[in-house]
Formats: sequence, structure tokens, C-alpha cells
Amino acid sequence: MSHFNKPPNPSNNTVDWSDPRLEDLLKKTEGWSLDNRGVFSPVPCDIHVGWGAGGGRQATLVFERDGVMVIEARFILPKGDPVRVDRIQAGTLRSTWGIVIDGREGHRAEDKANGVHVYWIHGR
Repeated sequence: MSHFNKPPNPSNNTVDWSDPRLEDLLKKTEGWSLDNRGVFSPVPCDIHVGWGAGGGRQATLVFERDGVMVIEARFILPKGDPVRVDRIQAGTLRSTWGIVIDGREGHRAEDKANGVHVYWIHGR
């Protein structure tokens, strides 16, 4: 095919998920744990659980984009809980309200040693 020809129509392409070659390829990726935390400078923050103005607990904002924040914390945040994330940005306090949409234990060795959990929070 020359670069002037139209590419094949993607709607005509189907994936045979039972193909042994595809299964072998996917099995090779099972142990992978991709970690993108190195591309964002961590920011100390306080997490306030619930809609009240109770005391916050220290955590770290490790990534933020398009209304989603990724937080490292040494405590449990139940999925679906409303939270407020407070941090200092450009010398002023910035607060973002959101909902915990997912979470898990950290995969890194230092995460496991320190009881770090990683949470995804959708800001409002």
C-alpha cells in the first residue's frame, strides 16, 4: 500500500480474542505495573473526607489533569466518598471538591513498605 492509498476501514477490522497468539501476547503484560508519577511534581495536600469542614489528613497530590486528581495517602479512602483536597498553589490555598472514583494499594516497593494507597478523585 502506498502512502497515497486510503487506509483500511477500521470498522471492518475485528479482533479474535480467542486467538492463541493474542492470548500469549496479553499474558506477557499481566505483570506490568505502569507508573506515571514521575511526570508531575508532587504537591503536599490535606484531604477532608465528607461534606463537613472537619480536620484534614496529610496526603500528596501526584498528578492532576482534566478534573481528575491522583492522590497518594497512608490511609483508606472509600470509593464514592466526597472529599475536599486543599493545597497551596501560587502562595494561596486552593480547595477542590471531588468524589473518590477508584483506589488501590501502591505497587512500588516503597509504597508497600509505607502503607501507601493511590486514589483517583474526580473534581467538581
